Amino acid sequence: MKIIVAIDSLKGCLTSAEANRAAAEGISGRMPDAEVLQLAVSDGGEGWVEAFHHVLGGSRIEVRVKDPLMRDTKAQYLMKGDTAVIEMAQASGLALLRKEERNPMVATSYGTGQLVADAVKKGARHIIVGLGGSGTSDCGKGMLEAIQDAECIINDDVRFTIAADVNNPLCGERGAAHVFGPQKGATPEMVERLDTMAREFAEFSAKHMGYDRQYLPGAGAAGGLGYAFMQYLNAEYRSGAELLLETAGFDQMLRGASMVITGEGRADRQTLMGKLPQVILQHAGRMGVPVMLIAGKVDDRQLLLDAGFHRVECINPPTLPTDEAMKPETAKENIRRTLTIKP
Repeated sequence: MKIIVAIDSLKGCLTSAEANRAAAEGISGRMPDAEVLQLAVSDGGEGWVEAFHHVLGGSRIEVRVKDPLMRDTKAQYLMKGDTAVIEMAQASGLALLRKEERNPMVATSYGTGQLVADAVKKGARHIIVGLGGSGTSDCGKGMLEAIQDAECIINDDVRFTIAADVNNPLCGERGAAHVFGPQKGATPEMVERLDTMAREFAEFSAKHMGYDRQYLPGAGAAGGLGYAFMQYLNAEYRSGAELLLETAGFDQMLRGASMVITGEGRADRQTLMGKLPQVILQHAGRMGVPVMLIAGKVDDRQLLLDAGFHRVECINPPTLPTDEAMKPETAKENIRRTLTIKP
């Protein structure tokens, strides 16, 4: 059997590569003759740089940047030839903030701009930016300010691709503030103010630039950072999962495969809204390859099965406390145990 393992990171617990290794060990324990291919994956958030490093190789470059509250921190991006891969969450992510520190009225994407400027100055001509895991809602103004402060001139010969798993516009009920603001610490009053500020920024930008990209899919990604990249840097928006799978040659990997095993921290109806496991399911389905979905928590199991997943399994016993389940060694062992059952 040829089995492909492509599990998304279990946030706060395991990276994609760690989850894949545990799954491969479980499969090999039961089927030692199976050929197991491991593909580190991400849809634009946590693990984006790591996943591209597994696919492309290249060098990781560490930069001292500002976090969302303008404190010093370190972040890495990937450089391969004249292509740079940036994970905005490393500089401007929600995970960099304690719960009580979350405040999208002050959180800034400045650090992401520092990464962009550093990559351009080091010769990058194609910059791929993963937009998942944002802790900001500043419409990318901090990012643009950092590029300006670095005296970084970005000409038309620098091409940007931005990637995420959402297609929201910048403003309105489906916009950055209303949909994503609360999880970043926004009160109802903050949400309204952030939405108004985003609309005013977009109107100002359109008046001075002669075009308006606030309504494009993905403009609302990462608190409007997607909009700033598209409006000011002419970025192309892509599904993060699609871009990574395309770069990895996933469709070629599927040839002759007996099964794909994918997964994420929590599987439910939102999995079917463009998340990485669903994108994998679509690709594998076109090739007639069954897909098994594993997760730390499973809801809406029948809906997931009806969508086409061959099997849907929760790796954790129902009585296992969450704190214990989130321990990396526990999660690895539970993945191994789940995968010792022949698919």
